[in-house]
Amino acid sequence: MLITINTQDRRPIYQQIADGIRTLIASGQIAEGQSLPPVRQLAADLGVNLNTVAAAYRDLQDEGLIVVRHGARAVVASRDGARPADGEIRRPLRSVLARMVLSKMPRTEILNVVTDELDALLHGSGS
Repeated sequence: MLITINTQDRRPIYQQIADGIRTLIASGQIAEGQSLPPVRQLAADLGVNLNTVAAAYRDLQDEGLIVVRHGARAVVASRDGARPADGEIRRPLRSVLARMVLSKMPRTEILNVVTDELDALLHGSGS
């Protein structure tokens, strides 16, 4: 599983891990029903505390993206059309867009970045 931790990133490490797994699921690199690495293994692979990985898995489980059973591996949940509330989707998007606007990025460049990222997700290449 290709997840990278960026120590310069302001997001907590558990959030970087959760975001990385979300991206892998959204891009189809991890399929529904596929097992994720055990917490200990992923923590060792990334060089982080196992509680950090456990926190990421809890967030993903709370969102309904994975199912975690004690004594068994975490598995990517079925996405049977359940969709988060519109506000849950728009809030983080608005935050990122606001940062882009505040950095004085031109509208066309913002749209290009959004389009490129969406294409990467939909075509499974990730970024």
